[in-house]
Amino acid sequence: MIVAAIDLGTNTTRLLVGRVEDGRVEEQHRETRITRLGEGVDARGRLLPVPIARVRNVLSDYRRTAESLGAERTLLVATSAVRDAENGEAFLGEIEWSYGFVTQLLAGEEEAELTRRGVGDLGAESLLVDIGGGSTELILDGFNTSLSMGSGRFTERHGEDVAALEAAAREVLPELEPRDAVGVAATITSLAALDLGLEEYDRARVHGHVLTREGARAQLERLAELPLEQRRNVPALDPERAPVIVAGAAILVAILDAYELDAIRVSERDLLDGAALAAAELPEPEEGAAPPGAYTCC
Repeated sequence: MIVAAIDLGTNTTRLLVGRVEDGRVEEQHRETRITRLGEGVDARGRLLPVPIARVRNVLSDYRRTAESLGAERTLLVATSAVRDAENGEAFLGEIEWSYGFVTQLLAGEEEAELTRRGVGDLGAESLLVDIGGGSTELILDGFNTSLSMGSGRFTERHGEDVAALEAAAREVLPELEPRDAVGVAATITSLAALDLGLEEYDRARVHGHVLTREGARAQLERLAELPLEQRRNVPALDPERAPVIVAGAAILVAILDAYELDAIRVSERDLLDGAALAAAELPEPEEGAAPPGAYTCC
């Protein structure tokens, strides 16, 4: 079955179209757009009109792409920004009505579990780290948690004060004793690309890269020293991620320091892959009335 999965995140809106067979996703198309849906949510508690418009434009493109590739099911999962916004569920109702996507608002634990499913098997003592724009998920054996810290949220709260960012991250970290770690999502994959010295981002080279604590610290210090306009021109770093990468890197370094982890192994498989597997389990789509809240969010 060909499915489409969309991750409606705080910083990015991502698409994966692939064939799901025997519990595995054979990727056909993957795309990421930085839409910053969570802009202002931490301060105002609402999704704002301009970020919503950015997301709508991207979803229109994604629907055309999914249809052209023959997707039979489309599942859109929403995370921190939508969870925290008072008009978040109404916005998801509009998405279902306007685009025909099945939507799911993930609680923090559901997000962590779907990420784990996307990554695949982990060792019992391996910590899975997912640093998003609005939240960070930590998964270790039977434990998982979603923390209210992310690259976008912490940038809005603390700017680029590295000491303040690291201190704020350490304050909310639970006591855990992992033996090693696996990292997913764009903060960590971007740092891996920089650590590799890539001129252009290369998913194949990033996947499986072992990013040392010293390497992560070196990239944090390098990025924090660069003015934003210079940071936008760093090879292999998406220019639109430059404004929040310092906060994301500080969160990662704080995690590695707190748990005395010498390194983290980077995975390109993540929440989006888990959502694709979940999309294949959806029932046959049906025509119906507008969902509750449609056309009322703004």
